[in-house]
Amino acid sequence: MKCMGQTCCFHLVLVLGGFLFAAVPLSSQQTPAPMLPSSTLPATLAMPEASKGVNEKLAQLDQRVTAAQSSADNAWMLVSAALVLMMTGPGLALFYGGLVRRKNTLAIMMQSFALMALITVMWALVGYSLCFGGSGPVIGGFEHAFLRGVGAEPNPDYAGTIPQMTFMVYQLMFAIITPALITGATAERMKFSGTVLFLALWFLVVYAPLAHMVWGKGGLLNAALGGKFPTLDFAGGTVVHISSGVSALVCAIYLGKRTGYPKQPMPPHSLVLSFIGACLLWVGWFGFNAGSALASNALATSAFVATHFAAAAAALSWSAAEWIKNGRASALGAISGAVAGLVAVTPAAGFVAPMPALVIGFVAGACCYWMVTKVKAIFGYDDALDAFGVHGAGGTIGALLTGVFAQQAINPIFGAGKAVGGLDGHLGQIGNQLVGVLIAWGFALAGTMVLLKIVDLLTGVRVPEEHEIQGLDVTQHGEEAYNLEA
Repeated sequence: MKCMGQTCCFHLVLVLGGFLFAAVPLSSQQTPAPMLPSSTLPATLAMPEASKGVNEKLAQLDQRVTAAQSSADNAWMLVSAALVLMMTGPGLALFYGGLVRRKNTLAIMMQSFALMALITVMWALVGYSLCFGGSGPVIGGFEHAFLRGVGAEPNPDYAGTIPQMTFMVYQLMFAIITPALITGATAERMKFSGTVLFLALWFLVVYAPLAHMVWGKGGLLNAALGGKFPTLDFAGGTVVHISSGVSALVCAIYLGKRTGYPKQPMPPHSLVLSFIGACLLWVGWFGFNAGSALASNALATSAFVATHFAAAAAALSWSAAEWIKNGRASALGAISGAVAGLVAVTPAAGFVAPMPALVIGFVAGACCYWMVTKVKAIFGYDDALDAFGVHGAGGTIGALLTGVFAQQAINPIFGAGKAVGGLDGHLGQIGNQLVGVLIAWGFALAGTMVLLKIVDLLTGVRVPEEHEIQGLDVTQHGEEAYNLEA
């Protein structure tokens, strides 16, 4: 059996060999190449092509990831821009509209609405370029005038994952609401023509330089792009709130008191409108602060949380102070406190953890309550809707406390591992914050006084007494907010 098996195997080998010999014809012209081991041949021939294919797939994957990130960031920033615009109209318009007397409701609302149109046009012509063009220490250039060069490509100096057009329109919304805040101090007594001219000039002379100094490339106070005094201002404590609040104080003093103030009671005509406006401001502020991360990322989340916590803490501290003094908490006090907390956390939102945000809110609520109820009475100025008491004071408090509580674990703005604020041991940052605050105060004080003088000569700034008594709705716009006869 063993011999028979060997014979069968021998025959099988001969048959298979014949088939292989027939299947592979030989040429008399060619010499067969030496055979490589079967395991080596496929690997040797396939390796370059496989490597090339993997690299191409990785490059495509990288492009898709980048495109997805850009799309997500762009979507968040467009939503944030809409939220910030909502803060002016309807948020601020309703908030201020409810706080004035009924005869001045449309007038104060119209001022906010007019600025939405006016500042937009000025921003497109020269405003954006003055704020974010060039690299000077105080003011930008005209390289982006008429939005030249502003399109779908990102500007890596400011936001590398979104179109520069998106960055431009987002920053526009800050430029709109800032001068609108000033109208809270001039309410019920300033001409509409004087308001429009003054705030148009104020945008160019005060807002644009401060925005460039704090946020623009090479700006004197820019913490991320080479400023001499790196001031931490995540979303506008100095640029928006100190500038508008201090300017509001100057306007209130220059215009003088409303007829009958303080002897005649001037309560809000509709706290319901103000309540709705305050709630819209709170929601819109998430776009204001969290949107300032300029991306849909963890920093945006941190700023979102800090914003909400500070607002809640300030609403409680203002209400507590009011309860201690008056024996009860009011709706007006609660919404005013929330706004004070939102103001104070604005410069800090992207630099502080949740617990410091609570502290900032508690301090701001109590301090702004004291400014509105005590300091204003001591000095006797008529800041009609407390623009200075909330925005000027709250912005100053927030800017200084940012230097105390900022941490590199939240935002390593000076580089990985480098101390940012007082909690990191960098107490010198408080000094930088103080420099930024003083420059913002100085710019607002000087610029506002000069501009008020100019506008007073050109158009006048205050309505006649009889117009003030009749109400600005009728005398300035020929309309009434409420048609009670209908």
